[in-house]
Amino acid sequence: THCSMLIDLVAVPVASIGGMVIGALWYSPLLFGNLWMNLSGMSKADMDKAKQKGMTSRYVISFVGLLVTNYILALFVQYAGATTFVDGAVVGVLVWLGFFATSMMSIVLWENKPFGLYALQTLHYLIVLSLAAGILAAWG
Repeated sequence: THCSMLIDLVAVPVASIGGMVIGALWYSPLLFGNLWMNLSGMSKADMDKAKQKGMTSRYVISFVGLLVTNYILALFVQYAGATTFVDGAVVGVLVWLGFFATSMMSIVLWENKPFGLYALQTLHYLIVLSLAAGILAAWG
């Protein structure tokens, strides 16, 4: 039954580490870091100033957020009965479409940010969630 579900407490941090690695690459100058800075209206000087204030606590908070997200995502994966990477990835895509892609539209609608920023950020979450849900399904 759903009440007796056990979440694999190794798979959740592994999926979360994967999400952090994807984010580090996604927002690096190697991929989309410069585009993100441009769309966000941030300069290199702004980024340097943020780094001087210390980034460690921001990374820790982001990681804790991913742990929570992936724990709840693991529940969705189990409720869906996903047991393969592909089935899990589908759950991740559905969670992204139903919750992330829709709620993040507010950055365009209410914060007057460019659509490109919305696309860049939501596509990042699409990859992170589909990979994490795939890992969580296949791991279990």
